[in-house]
Amino acid sequence: FRRYTGTDGTLCEEFSSRLYELISENLTNISSVAAELGCAEPVISRYTTGRALPSLSYAVKLADYFNVTLNYLLGLAEDSAYGAFSPCPPFGERLKEVCAEFNVSLYRLKKITGISESVIRYWTSGKTQPSIKSIIKIADALGCSIDFLVGRVE
Repeated sequence: FRRYTGTDGTLCEEFSSRLYELISENLTNISSVAAELGCAEPVISRYTTGRALPSLSYAVKLADYFNVTLNYLLGLAEDSAYGAFSPCPPFGERLKEVCAEFNVSLYRLKKITGISESVIRYWTSGKTQPSIKSIIKIADALGCSIDFLVGRVE
């Protein structure tokens, strides 16, 4: 998959373009997507116009709704195909599992991503959720897909 190295604006642009494309291809509209996700229309509108990135939970909901990978949804991959997606476990638990699998300590993760240790500890304790930008940094640093990182695929 293509790695994100640009500014947040570039990521917003890639995501909004892909989301708009998915809405059009699936012959749906912003109102229907918002209703299905349980959010207000302006939220989805901000995503399609590139004014905002979704939270991790909304990104997963959108990817599930369109049955695509998170990497595809965010414009980081050209191929959306994947078999079945699993429900995501709590991110903090999954991050610990992935770090153990890659034999990377939380301290090492801090060093290779530039994300502060206290922020990572908040995630692992379940106090906060990472931003999409942080998720991309971690997936890039570990060399895995975003879907693997969050537990949607094995």
